[in-house]
Amino acid sequence: MRLVLVALASALAAAPALAERADREKEAVVVADKWLGDDANRASIFEGNVVITQGTMRITAAKVTIREDKERFKYYVASGAPVTFRQKRDKVDEWIEGVAERAEFDDKEDVLKLFNRAKVKSSQNEIVAEYITYDMRREVAEAVGAKPGTQAPESTGRVKVIIVPQKATTPPGKGEAPRDAPQLKREEGMK
Repeated sequence: MRLVLVALASALAAAPALAERADREKEAVVVADKWLGDDANRASIFEGNVVITQGTMRITAAKVTIREDKERFKYYVASGAPVTFRQKRDKVDEWIEGVAERAEFDDKEDVLKLFNRAKVKSSQNEIVAEYITYDMRREVAEAVGAKPGTQAPESTGRVKVIIVPQKATTPPGKGEAPRDAPQLKREEGMK
């Protein structure tokens, strides 16, 4: 079971804990068709072909709302047709990509939530579910086949995870099992 959690955490590496650490220190650039700055409510709303870049991270959405609390922590909500993100993993030559209809990130709690036809992939690892959440502090990931607060019909709304052994870099010794941990593999036909 621990290997499954490690594989899930790896696929959800869009989290700053596993993503390119230097990205958080770089300036963020937001391009959109429209921007509304609401100082009274500490909010910025970007609409229309929104593209956010920060270092290796790139997010696209139809609409992004950023709210800031009194302690200057930010809460991001991105929605669109669909929301996409891509970011380089820290210290490896690998990228994390994801897609969902809505994404939320709580800067204070370090929690990423992906809603509606969510998918996160890294290399050959992939998680597909209706709802995916990743608590970066606790390093706990969860994928659910139904929207939060609802129950999916038995025929739909399932989480699909395929675990295949990673090829050994050197042949195992006599009677010895490969030492490499299993990885998730992208299933043919999954979007």
